[in-house]
Amino acid sequence: MHEQLYFEDFRTGTTYEGPARTLDEAAFRAFQGLTGDDHPIHYDLAYCQRHGHPERLAHGLLLMAQTVLGATALAPRVHESMVAFLEQTGRFLKPVYLGDTVRARLVVSELKAQRTTGVVTLRAEVINQDGDSVLEGRHVYLVRRRSARP
Repeated sequence: MHEQLYFEDFRTGTTYEGPARTLDEAAFRAFQGLTGDDHPIHYDLAYCQRHGHPERLAHGLLLMAQTVLGATALAPRVHESMVAFLEQTGRFLKPVYLGDTVRARLVVSELKAQRTTGVVTLRAEVINQDGDSVLEGRHVYLVRRRSARP
């Protein structure tokens, strides 16, 4: 059992990282099956090369999915306190291709206390195998205060 974190336990600047993941053919196909997105930029190498890309381009939302809270060490520590996922934003900074390895990083950037809950804002970032930031954004969560435990 992981020690549970409540709103009062969060500190601005604390970082939670996800594992490195290589975006392989299986990941691309799974995303296609889930979404139905079959644009050739993701699946047709010749098409990609005609459009200036060396390899098939990862879906933007596949990259966003790498930042899910559940993919980090924070997830099991908020099972009791998490109320809701309120918002997500993302901006794509560099292309990510089939075979690239990425890692998500979530950093506590803002804390707003409320009566029985608090709003925790996390800066989300995806970094590729070269250390380049390829996505930046934010997540906003509603988290119970310790005093409001059921």
